[in-house]
Amino acid sequence: MKILFIGGNGAGTIFPNIPLAQAVRNAGHEVIMTGPEVTMPAIVNSGIPAVSVTRRTIQDCRHDRRGNLVPTPADGPERNIAIGRMFGRLAASSLPGLIDLVDRWQPDLIVSNVLTYAGPLAAHHAGVPWVRFAIDIGEPLSVDLGAQSELAPELEALGLQAPPAPDFSISVLPPSLRPLTAPPALSLRHIAYSTQLPLEPWMYGKGRRPRVLVSAGSRVTPDDHFEPLRGLVEKVGSLDVELLVATPEDVARKLEPALPAGSRAGWLPVDVLAPTCDLVVHHGGGNTTLSCLANGVPQVFVPSMPGLEEHGARISAYGAGRLILPEDDTTENVSGAVKELLTDPSYREAAGRLRDEARRMPSAAEVVRELERSVHVHRAAAAAAGSV
Repeated sequence: MKILFIGGNGAGTIFPNIPLAQAVRNAGHEVIMTGPEVTMPAIVNSGIPAVSVTRRTIQDCRHDRRGNLVPTPADGPERNIAIGRMFGRLAASSLPGLIDLVDRWQPDLIVSNVLTYAGPLAAHHAGVPWVRFAIDIGEPLSVDLGAQSELAPELEALGLQAPPAPDFSISVLPPSLRPLTAPPALSLRHIAYSTQLPLEPWMYGKGRRPRVLVSAGSRVTPDDHFEPLRGLVEKVGSLDVELLVATPEDVARKLEPALPAGSRAGWLPVDVLAPTCDLVVHHGGGNTTLSCLANGVPQVFVPSMPGLEEHGARISAYGAGRLILPEDDTTENVSGAVKELLTDPSYREAAGRLRDEARRMPSAAEVVRELERSVHVHRAAAAAAGSV
């Protein structure tokens, strides 16, 4: 069978999909993964065939369809609706390329990331089932409503009033951390993944000092979200720790003046480093969070933008981390949280319980069988309808 994976808008939203896509291929099925042009290197480097469906990025979608810049409210429901409309515009720009792909390749099933709203529409056009793939960090319903409003012309053209419901959902977040508002989902054990490079001995073996990894995600650039990353480095770098900074290489070069002696910065393989870390301090991105959960690493969350604090709050409430809200983002509070998590063993014990829960979740090979079942059920239903 043929399964089309529709990834998100950046490497951090692509990486959690890769192990399942690889498992589908290993089971003997055909796989293609799509996404915006900016995600192509992340997909291609995994060995999965990739097709770009739009050159636009989510940042481009701050402008409406007439090219006018649309301000995003600072907070509240209006912000979520505005964000949803941005993702709706990205979906609208992706849909023509996506429909061309499904017409030519004719997939049997589509696996679409949450917030990739073109996926359900392409599945409806192709007449195939689709499966929702989510980290379940707690995207509010108002984001979906904003996207649906933006996609009204595309929905009308397909004869729809709302996007079709998925055949079922997949979630890689341990059940203990899923929000009550998340839809029922089949659990999938997260396998930490990142773009690789040749390893050096220090990457898989740590020294005497506590190892602390700092990250602001894969989308930070020298001109965008750079200051929050430099602020984190300066707040953590004053402590007696082995500091690692996972960031794109051009960002690492600009960051050099702020790096303390003995620290390392660059595009580091977080999946390899996570088991050696005593603590990770980051912006709240889903892929970094999942890598820490899979390896039992305590986390300090310092969200750089609204909407990234949801899972940090839940992990903090569980006892496996600390959430520093923007109004509390001071050197004293961040360094104090780092010291607390490094010295209080209860945080690592709680993180270990979440790691053990994650390891009990179904493997990718088990979830592949559910994808196969979905295709077989759909084919049987179509055959029965055709024989009537």
